[in-house]
Amino acid sequence: MSKQWKNLMLVMLLVLVLGVLAACSDDSSSSDDEEGEDGSEETTSGAAMEDYSVGDTFKATEPITLSTLFSDHPNYPLKEDWMFYEKIAEKTNVTLDITSVPMSDYEDKRSLLISSGDAPYILPKTYPGQETQFVASGAVLPISEYVDMMPHFQQKVEEWEIEPFLEGLRQRDGKYYVIPGIHEKVWPDYSLAVRTDILEELGLEEPTTWVEVEEMLAAMKEAYPDKYPFSDRFQFNSTLNIAATGFGTISGWGLGNMLSYEEESDEFIFEPATEEYRSMVEYFNGLIEQELLDPESLTQEDDPAIQKFTSGESFVINTNGQTLTQYRNTMDETMGEGNYSIKKIVVPGGPAGQLMNGSKLENGIMFSSKAKDDPNFEAMLQFIDWLMYSDEGLEFSKWGVEGETYELTDGGDRELLDNITFRGMNPDAEEHLQIDYGFSQGNWSYGGPTELLHSMFNEEEIEFQNAMHETKELVLPDPPIRYDATQLEQSSLMSTPLKDTVEQNTLKFIIGDRDMSEWDAYVQELEAQNMQGYVDLANEVYQNNK
Repeated sequence: MSKQWKNLMLVMLLVLVLGVLAACSDDSSSSDDEEGEDGSEETTSGAAMEDYSVGDTFKATEPITLSTLFSDHPNYPLKEDWMFYEKIAEKTNVTLDITSVPMSDYEDKRSLLISSGDAPYILPKTYPGQETQFVASGAVLPISEYVDMMPHFQQKVEEWEIEPFLEGLRQRDGKYYVIPGIHEKVWPDYSLAVRTDILEELGLEEPTTWVEVEEMLAAMKEAYPDKYPFSDRFQFNSTLNIAATGFGTISGWGLGNMLSYEEESDEFIFEPATEEYRSMVEYFNGLIEQELLDPESLTQEDDPAIQKFTSGESFVINTNGQTLTQYRNTMDETMGEGNYSIKKIVVPGGPAGQLMNGSKLENGIMFSSKAKDDPNFEAMLQFIDWLMYSDEGLEFSKWGVEGETYELTDGGDRELLDNITFRGMNPDAEEHLQIDYGFSQGNWSYGGPTELLHSMFNEEEIEFQNAMHETKELVLPDPPIRYDATQLEQSSLMSTPLKDTVEQNTLKFIIGDRDMSEWDAYVQELEAQNMQGYVDLANEVYQNNK
């Protein structure tokens, strides 16, 4: 072989080797982009912060836009020039592409968008349980698989002992699909508002049990025989909810799936057929019979109930901290400031004791399953983690910007600037923290440290909160029943007629349209609607998946 031919062969061999090495390098690079060391698919970091951790302020490494749904509240309709969004872009490099939906249509529109595959990535204002219908289709993200990218959330879950409450969110696969707003402590909000000037007039103490509530109402009735002392709003569902805990049962807004867990037997029972439920119903029926409770309480809309209370026609009504302020504003006009006094009393105890039901969870966020394929998925989770779970983000979403919406006093308290009003603060101010600035609004401002929650409460509400925690024993949530899609549909079909029967007869028994002597017949009607089959399915699923 000639020397020239040998040199040519060497050159060709070298080109071939270099080509193979280059191809291997390309394959390796592609594999690194698509797979982790364990062969699983990795998420491209995009604009995510490389070393984001607890205490960090999130800021995307480059400007990004994230799509989100928005529940538009009629009391503070969306304004795209809100300072809230302006400052988010400035602080975090994130612009939110908002699909706004009227609050009244929000749940239906969200379902349509998810089902059609057109949902934005971020789906806020999702209440636990609303996500279940989307799990089987894979349309929403199992967010529990990705919370390792959310250090502030993980920190709060550990420090505030949130895990027992998260258990109730887990689906049959052990994952949860909505990440909730979380509170440091259970936040009790609803109780009874009582005319304390009438108590003083009659020489009465604030009632601490439902027996004492009855005695108080009887004394009011004796002094004012032409009035119903207690005329309620919320169609009595809030009062049934808060009372049920003390009676050792569930009702009203808290009726849920009508099942409650018995630890001793390790099984679920049908609460509206129990003696505890009967005892509660009988108690309120007794108030009706004595004309202490307005029969219209279970059917009237809120406005007539509020009008009766604020005009002095009744002396007791259900309330929360915000509605208590609204009552006072109206009563200053109808009765005159200084001519009355009202108070939200500590929730009365019942036969089961001084108990407090509640959760540390608020509504939260679902994510479209498509979000995980976006290059900025990790940045999206870091952004939500900062906004919803960091101390800085929680304060920002609630109070706004120091020096622009609020200021710190010498004692370290937050105060709104004089030109801004909210929750009774600076009532004569021309601008509103929600309406004009977009802070403390229902899509993003939920949960947080107790100190932050209390920072917008007046002293009266803080006193109520402290008294509830000091005098009440917290009832922890029941363990979850992890139905699969077929079982959930079967359970729902069985529960619908049962719930209708329970709600209709609870109303009838309380107002006296059905005599309490027919309680056993009512239970038999539930049995005829396959109450036992409904309970058996729940216990079978619970035992097989706990």
